[in-house]
Amino acid sequence: MPSYSRLFAALCGLATTAVAVNPLIVDGKDFVDSVTKDRFQIIGVDYQPGGSSGFSGDSDPLSDKASCLRDAALMQRLGINTIRVYNLATNVSHDDCASIFNAAGIYMLLDVNSPLPNGSLDRTAPWTTYDLDYLQRIFSVVEAFKNYPNTLGFFAGNEVINEQSTKEVPAYIRAVQRDLKDYIAKNVQRPIPVGYSAADVRDILVDTANYMSCEISNATSSRSDFFGLNSYSWCGDSSYTKSGYDVLTADFANASLPAFFSEYGCNLVEPRVFTEVQALYGEDMTQAFSGGLVYEWTQEANNYGLVQINDNNTVTLLIDYDNLQKQFDKIDVKRIESSNTTQTSVKPVPCSADLITGNFLNTFDLPARPQGVDDLIQNGVKGATVGKLVSVSSQEIPNTVYDYTGKVISGIRLNALQNNEVNTPGSNTSGSSSDGNGTSSATGTAASATHTGAASRQHSSGVLSTFGAVVALAVSLAW
Repeated sequence: MPSYSRLFAALCGLATTAVAVNPLIVDGKDFVDSVTKDRFQIIGVDYQPGGSSGFSGDSDPLSDKASCLRDAALMQRLGINTIRVYNLATNVSHDDCASIFNAAGIYMLLDVNSPLPNGSLDRTAPWTTYDLDYLQRIFSVVEAFKNYPNTLGFFAGNEVINEQSTKEVPAYIRAVQRDLKDYIAKNVQRPIPVGYSAADVRDILVDTANYMSCEISNATSSRSDFFGLNSYSWCGDSSYTKSGYDVLTADFANASLPAFFSEYGCNLVEPRVFTEVQALYGEDMTQAFSGGLVYEWTQEANNYGLVQINDNNTVTLLIDYDNLQKQFDKIDVKRIESSNTTQTSVKPVPCSADLITGNFLNTFDLPARPQGVDDLIQNGVKGATVGKLVSVSSQEIPNTVYDYTGKVISGIRLNALQNNEVNTPGSNTSGSSSDGNGTSSATGTAASATHTGAASRQHSSGVLSTFGAVVALAVSLAW
């Protein structure tokens, strides 16, 4: 049970803040709304405008209010409920952007690592980078985002394990997860899930998932809370079997944690038609997976974008955006939101060497924490930038937006959701397109939002109005 002081602090923080979403928790192999207990499926997009090469540490995609307003409105129109952000600065304010996405009913999955010095583990020699400076940096990411209710979780690593990594790497990733989760348990008002994002390297995929998801009796906090998979095996108008999705479904059918596609959307066939959406959110795969995130939002040099940000700050919605929207609109949201006791009753298996079938690390002794880290966990990062929600209102975006044929789409707006609502496909469409002669046609149908319940890359604001809701959230915390 949480302490009364933590309950009171959580109540005071939420009662005065505009809240559009309830925090999510992990229950068995599902993400679950902490208040309603409804299941949550990720309908998401990977969000890194400018690409990883443009990250300097002085700003990030969630520190630009104007861009976040523009993109949140366009994502809301598309049906997105989750974004993933790869590179984050720890010394800037994220309040505006986090609050905008919160008001839009969109959660955030956040990578704690960065390409800057002391920003990530070296997969060839992880013991050289697993140090106090590194851990202080990733704890600072937790501090920056811990108070936003739409912070869904933190990725402790992304594709660190591959053919080039040393055999010891998995143990270091579990050590990082342990450290992050222990820091959260000591310094955050609610549990925030921590997990890993894996490359779709089939030879080691199942071993990776088994290693990350099993339970070490003397290091239970080192276990992944969720498992992301970066998979690009469905290209063009493929099929459930041709793409190997049937194999992935079988591989993760008995997983004991939420698994999802942390990246998907092969671009070997263009334009992308995204027929894999119907498989991913269909009856076969939703028993094994919790949705996925399309790679990626903005058009970069690798040609995976859904939207093009033009030099004059106008936006072009590419044909991939339209194709994806059509597929999202077919999702049976009510079905995928339904809770399932079979899913939530799953328990992790104990770690043992027989879980590993290939040439993969099969021992579970984790590295000891570097000197000074225990004190950092006990006392928290000093002087860290700590975020808080700010008020956000419904508003039309100022940017000129074009569809892929060049027609102007007018009237696109951010709809600040009420009563803990989460964005869903078809629920918050806005804007109409002009044919250039003054006539216009609607681009989507409006409906009310629903409550929460709802291998390597193949390159070529509502108010939480009741005390009872806060109490329900607090009672759900497992410390």
